[in-house]
Amino acid sequence: MVSFFESFFEFQKTAHQLLFSWIPFSMGDAIYILLGIFLLYYLTAIFKKSKRNNAIVKILSIINIFYFTYQIFWGMLYFQTPIIKKLSSQDSPEIDKAKELAIRYLEKCKITRAAVREDQQGVFLITSLNAVQKEILKQQTKLPSSISNKKVSQVLSIKPSLFKNVMSFTGILGYYNPFTAEAQYNSELPATFVPFTTAHESSHQLGFAREQEANFVGYLIGVHSSNMDLRYSTEYFTLKSLLRFIVEDDPEFVKSVLTHYSPGMKRDRAYEKKFVYSHQGWLDDFFGFTNNLFLKSNQQEGSVTYSYFIDLLLNYEK
Repeated sequence: MVSFFESFFEFQKTAHQLLFSWIPFSMGDAIYILLGIFLLYYLTAIFKKSKRNNAIVKILSIINIFYFTYQIFWGMLYFQTPIIKKLSSQDSPEIDKAKELAIRYLEKCKITRAAVREDQQGVFLITSLNAVQKEILKQQTKLPSSISNKKVSQVLSIKPSLFKNVMSFTGILGYYNPFTAEAQYNSELPATFVPFTTAHESSHQLGFAREQEANFVGYLIGVHSSNMDLRYSTEYFTLKSLLRFIVEDDPEFVKSVLTHYSPGMKRDRAYEKKFVYSHQGWLDDFFGFTNNLFLKSNQQEGSVTYSYFIDLLLNYEK
């Protein structure tokens, strides 16, 4: 059945990208807005005694149709064979190996950071987002066959979300819309986040449902790229993920690595921290909690762990 839904996903993805990719805004977000309007209308109707029963039936019908369609288009892909089983070695991640890799990616980041543009404040600036997106499609065709046998579409359907203002306060960087096969990203994010987030969401478009597997495929897409913006964002994400994995066991090591950031990397980190702190609040906590529940209900460890990505990364590097 999982194999059937994998094949069905390729069919519906192709059809939906042909239908929606040419539209300049996110059609998936527009559908969500219309759905929200319908639900709000029927929710208000519940308070009217004459319409209450009908409104409840309508709400339950909309929710059931929405959930059933979601499972058909996307939900079953969470049951695919995990990527970790496709790698030759499946050892648990070790701190010492993670430290070695962190030092290696620190040096990579320093070199790549020196090759990218900066704004007037000395913070990383993307030269051309369109060039990054085209490079992502190109790199998808170069994924190792041992890891991915997905069909690569050359249709560009990566769009900024219409909900960017809200997303900035939720901690959500981007998302894949299974109803339109569009990849959305928050265009308000610091530039260091955007290229890798785009690669991550494009990995969902390929059919990798699990979040940390999409991170890993996004890593494979970006780490060998000739586009310096994409490579720097990918290497920087990888370094940060390694440090988050290490910090509980050896916070002093992490502090040492942070002090050895290049001046440009330090400015990027300060800008990221400023952005995060200025958008913290109850929405961030709420969406973090609900996202954690969602991930755990879909064959994943939850939103707070990077261990599976580190598992994949260390085994692949080995």
